[in-house]
Amino acid sequence: MIVINAKFLTQKITGVQRFAIEICKRLPRNIGGEKVVYVAPKAELINDIGQDINLIQFGRLPGSLWEQIELPIFLKKNGTPLLINLAGIGPAFYKNKIVALYDLAFKHHPEWFSYSFHKVYNTLVPLSIRNSQKIVTDSNYVKNDIIQSYKIPEDKINVVYAAPSEMFQNKELPREKFILTVSSIDPRKNIKSVVQAYKNLDTDYKLVVVGKKSHIFSNFDLEEEMKDSQVHFTGYLSDKKLIELYNKAEIFIYASLFEGFGLPPLEAQACGCACIVSNTTSLPEVYGDSVQYCDPMNIKSIEDALIRLVNDDSLRFTLQKKGLANASKYNWEKSSNALKEIIEKVIDEKGLSA
Repeated sequence: MIVINAKFLTQKITGVQRFAIEICKRLPRNIGGEKVVYVAPKAELINDIGQDINLIQFGRLPGSLWEQIELPIFLKKNGTPLLINLAGIGPAFYKNKIVALYDLAFKHHPEWFSYSFHKVYNTLVPLSIRNSQKIVTDSNYVKNDIIQSYKIPEDKINVVYAAPSEMFQNKELPREKFILTVSSIDPRKNIKSVVQAYKNLDTDYKLVVVGKKSHIFSNFDLEEEMKDSQVHFTGYLSDKKLIELYNKAEIFIYASLFEGFGLPPLEAQACGCACIVSNTTSLPEVYGDSVQYCDPMNIKSIEDALIRLVNDDSLRFTLQKKGLANASKYNWEKSSNALKEIIEKVIDEKGLSA
């Protein structure tokens, strides 16, 4: 038996849950001669991975407590099978596992997170990745960061890229005069700087901000930014509405301070939207020459990038074409096959015993 930690089926979708869902949609029901079983807490299932899976709901503890206490109990009762942990920390002391780690923002910037979150992550993540057979991450940038930060051997870490889901497609809708940004509302995503740069523009474009706050991030507010009638905060949106906005926006901006991969601009590119992204961390690796870059620490740089795309129809058209080509390079089928090969390699090298 191979166990997938399926807690992500009970959580609202952000980038991490999207990665887990899309990968698992394509994983076979048997890998290396072993049945694949999904184990989730006894909570409401709000996500569907689109296939008839072997699902077991076990335990009732909330959040990380379920992963650290009840999931290991299940695993021990079932012969310590190989665990695939694609979202969350994973049981820190359980050794027969493959664990995904998408970035080290919690380590490098604890000020962005709540006290309890950064304490838990900085304590348990190093234990969890050291007590694992393999580590999966979403860019070479993060791979190198893990090697340098935790002295993990390079051959223990595998890069499996994210990709835009198939539903994000260019519908050839008429573009409207608004600038779009999509992210969780937290300090790392740099929304305040985007709003400030936008307010400095002399333009009839509106700014649309999609996302909501999470309890894991340090307390900060956008009360002042939300007073501007030209800035529209939508909160969390359904995928259907999000796809519509990606297809109608003239410009997408993602001035994030720190990313392990940075999926929203890729979704925007798949929908034919010209993009501005930060020139930091993993983003140049993922986006190459298909975007306009800005320095997220410099409001004038963000402003200049916005002005350039607002005023240059030809550049927007060029980035639309380059963006579609860039988005097509990333494929969930390829990524799922890469994870399947990692699982098979662990089975071959270590067997299924702890």
